[in-house]
Order: sequence, then structure tokens, then C-alpha cells
Amino acid sequence: MKKIIAGVFVISALFACNVKKANDVLQPVLNQSDSLKNNVDSLVVDNNETSLVIEDEELFDDFIYNFASDYSLQMKRINFPLAFSNQGALSKIDKSKWEHDELFTAQNYYTLLFDREEDLDLVGDTTLTAVQVEWIYLKTQLVKKYFFVKERGTWCLDSLDISPIKNKNSEGFIEFLAEFANDSIFQVARVNDPLTFVTADPDDDFSVIETSLDLNQWFAFKPELPTEKLSNINYGQQQSANSNKKILALKGIGNGFSNILYFRRKPSLGYWELYKFEDVSI
Repeated sequence: MKKIIAGVFVISALFACNVKKANDVLQPVLNQSDSLKNNVDSLVVDNNETSLVIEDEELFDDFIYNFASDYSLQMKRINFPLAFSNQGALSKIDKSKWEHDELFTAQNYYTLLFDREEDLDLVGDTTLTAVQVEWIYLKTQLVKKYFFVKERGTWCLDSLDISPIKNKNSEGFIEFLAEFANDSIFQVARVNDPLTFVTADPDDDFSVIETSLDLNQWFAFKPELPTEKLSNINYGQQQSANSNKKILALKGIGNGFSNILYFRRKPSLGYWELYKFEDVSI
């Protein structure tokens, strides 16, 4: 009997020692598990911080599409009551009176105006804090401007303005473009022959080729031009009524369409002409 009891004590002692050894082995693993958990929590926090940075660097082009498409977002991103100037007459638009504005998203493309080629790079600028979206009415020669500002990392519509286009020259560009887009006979007289043509290289996806088009080829390749109004997003690019060069970019919405028309005004004659056409659609 004494031998049996002694055996029990020996087994219990051995079991206790094994439990202690098991704890000694498992504890570092448990500590590592806690460490990993803390690291995961840390990553979640870091991820949240990253998302805040991304929101703060929101591209205007991404914002404006969502603003025009999403009624709920649009209502949240307007500073009501909205300041409105209609050819000098000042007023305020209350939230209850606002109607959803689709801007140019109801079309399959939008247009941009530039005076210089280097300003085309402003489209992806994340440092912008003020941008104007414009509707330019070709027949009435009026322009409607939406003034957007970036406040605490968030884009908001701050005011609206409607005013006449001021032409300081014998033939303003918008006046010319209205006739160019609506009158094919006028267009023939205002396309340089031969017309410089730039397009994607069919043998190399990363290259372009430059050639020329005659008038018949221009009418075969030319894009559909806006005949009543054109949109513009002013990122801060130079836009002067006295400029002798204008660039009209046509960009697809949700597709790879991309055409750019280059116009110049001959100082000696005082009228505008198309001298270069670029089609780099994907």
C-alpha cells in the first residue's frame, strides 16, 4: 500500500513538473500571439490613417463625377444657402430649392479648354484648392461657372455665376467655335490643309505617329463637336481672350475616347483655324 501511495506521489510530481515545463514552453508563444494582436491593431489604425490621407488628397476629377452622379453626396457638398450671381443680380439658393445638377455626366464625353499644352498636366494635380466647372453656351455667348473650393480636405460647391463672354478681339474663340461646329462650309475654310494628325502607333501601344490629313480625310476622322454648349474645368490653367492659341480636349466618360483639337489665330488675318488633330483613343 505504501508503495502504491509513493507511486502516486511520484506520478503527481512528474505531472506537475510537466505542466510547469509546458507553461514555460507555451508562454513565449502566448506572448508572441499578444504581440501579433497588437501589431494587427496597429495596422488597422495605420490603415485608418492612410484612408484619411487618401481622402484629403482626393482628385477633383473623381470628386466631380461622384458629385454630379450622386444626389445625396451633392446635397452634402454644397454650401447652402448658395451664393448666386446672374449677370450681376445677386441672390441665395436655399437647400429646399436646389435641383440635382448632373453637370456633364448626362453626356458620353466632356470638353476642356487650354491655352498651352503644358497646362494639360494640371488635370491630375492633387494640390489644387479651388477649381471652376463651366458651361459655355455657344449661341448666347454666356458662361455659367461653378466655383468649388477644398475645405479641410473636402471639395464643396461654394457659389454660382452666370456672365457674358467678353471678347476683346475681332473674332473671339467661342464665337468662332460655334460657327465651326455648326457650319460645314465654314469648317472647310477654317481647317489647315494639310492638317497635322497625331494618333496611336498600331505597332507599339506606347508610341504615337505623326502624319497629315487632307480635308476629305478630316471629315472622315473628325469627332462629334458640341454644337450648343461645351463644358470646361478650369484647374488654374491660363485662359486669355487675347491668346492666339486654343486647345480643345474631348474626353470620354467611362470609355477610352480622347481627341484633342489645336487651333491658332493668324495675327495677320485675325481669324481662327484648326491646324492639328490628335486622336489617342484607347
